[in-house]
Amino acid sequence: MGNIAYIDGQNLFMGTASAEPSWQVDLTRFREYLAKKYKVEKAYYYLGYVQNNYEHIYEAIQSAGFILVFRQHTAAMIGVKKGNVDSDIIFSIMKRIYKQEDFANIVLVSGDGDYKMLVDFLIEEGRFEKILLPNYKRASSLYKKLTAKYFADLTEINVRNKIEKKKRGP
Repeated sequence: MGNIAYIDGQNLFMGTASAEPSWQVDLTRFREYLAKKYKVEKAYYYLGYVQNNYEHIYEAIQSAGFILVFRQHTAAMIGVKKGNVDSDIIFSIMKRIYKQEDFANIVLVSGDGDYKMLVDFLIEEGRFEKILLPNYKRASSLYKKLTAKYFADLTEINVRNKIEKKKRGP
């Protein structure tokens, strides 16, 4: 019985892109890091909506070992609205707990403050491993009160060195 990770894909991408200096996560290295460091058996990577010209990105996410989950939108909302996967992630976690599924703890990848009530609940229930903040400086101030036991900054140099996409030579 291992941990389950939930990744807010847009938050991960925007967090590292807005870091100083900006950088990109190597998805394969990140998946391996989650498995080794946090004993993550399943990792769900949530994205807002499907766009035909991004199939290569979706394939890369799945090839790296993530379970890709898309937020459903009506046809009128596609391309107009941001991903907004927060409620889907929260619902999925709460559903697992309600159904008493067999897993150890939750690892959450996001800096979005919308997850704070969930994080507090999971800590209270003893079902929370860690929130991995894609960019501590841009993370919600709600997380600043968490002890280091419950959060990690992905931009921290030792972590970043393990998961950063390496630039190719000329």
